[in-house]
Amino acid sequence: MSKKKRIFDIAMPDMAEPEKPRVSTPDASTRRKGPMASAISENAGALNERAAAEAKIRAENDALAHEFVALKRAGLVTAMIPLDAIVTQALVRDRKPGPDPDLSELVTSIRDVGLSNPIRVEERDDGKYELIQGFRRLSAYRALLAEDGEGWGEIPAGILPRGEGVAGLYRRMVDENLIRKDLSFAEMALTAQAYAADPDTTPMNVDDAVAELFQSANYQRRSYIRSFARLMDLVDGVLKYPEEMSRNLGLAVLKLIETDPKALRALRAKLDGWDNRSVADELGVLRDMVADTPARTTTKAASETGQGAGRRPRTTFEVGEGADRVKCVAGVGQLTLKMDRDLTAVDRQKLENGIARLLAALD
Repeated sequence: MSKKKRIFDIAMPDMAEPEKPRVSTPDASTRRKGPMASAISENAGALNERAAAEAKIRAENDALAHEFVALKRAGLVTAMIPLDAIVTQALVRDRKPGPDPDLSELVTSIRDVGLSNPIRVEERDDGKYELIQGFRRLSAYRALLAEDGEGWGEIPAGILPRGEGVAGLYRRMVDENLIRKDLSFAEMALTAQAYAADPDTTPMNVDDAVAELFQSANYQRRSYIRSFARLMDLVDGVLKYPEEMSRNLGLAVLKLIETDPKALRALRAKLDGWDNRSVADELGVLRDMVADTPARTTTKAASETGQGAGRRPRTTFEVGEGADRVKCVAGVGQLTLKMDRDLTAVDRQKLENGIARLLAALD
């Protein structure tokens, strides 16, 4: 008989079921990429960086292009232009052609220190360049080329945009010389005549040409230019050096010729055939002719009125300097002030107050 096994019931405490170990699944950011995926990712990053760099370069190039166009439109883009590529055909120059006695000084300056102010040109359809500003500077470079050789074969030039029109080019030419104040009234008058005669400009007469061409000049200066234009018409072919006349001498000659028709014939008779006369010779003839005018006028007036030696002289003097100079002529019952200023532009009340203070100071 077999023995029975004794079974003991032992109460065991409840035990929690052990947790199963977690198996973590790597996300996409930590998942190891294969060689092909890594290569694609790196290439995409490089392409993005390259696209950003190209966009930045394009933006910088656009900005530079706009800046270049603005500078070129202002005539500030400078290039070295061969002298033989520059022509002077579109405009009648505002300087009298011929030898320039002062050109040697400019030549020496450019040779020693260089050209500080480039000329201005406009590109033409045939590849050449039309000179707009800088006739003397161009002449100096051509003189240097003839004297020193090929080192002066090119000149710095600001290239103006094409299509500005003849009127605008004339304005650029004369304004530069007005600023420097080295053109005579005769030269400015001749330029106005050429401008009015140009078929590509709108003015039909010299007066309108002066108003349009010399807008930068004040009213009195434009009046002088118109007077000299009349004088240039009257003495055309008579004077050899009209540009050497001062403003006062030219105006006096004009007044004499317009009031005395015989004066022009007398002037022509004195200068006709005198081909070797100098500037001093011609100016001497003009001054002598004008100097005789007051004596003849005074004598004639005295004989007609029965007055003469007992007439009280006028008091004439000048005050101020330069543009503020005023010529004063005081006579019996009159006071004349002459100045290079347009007094019609002054407020009337201000003008009246000034005259009142002047009269009060004379008491």
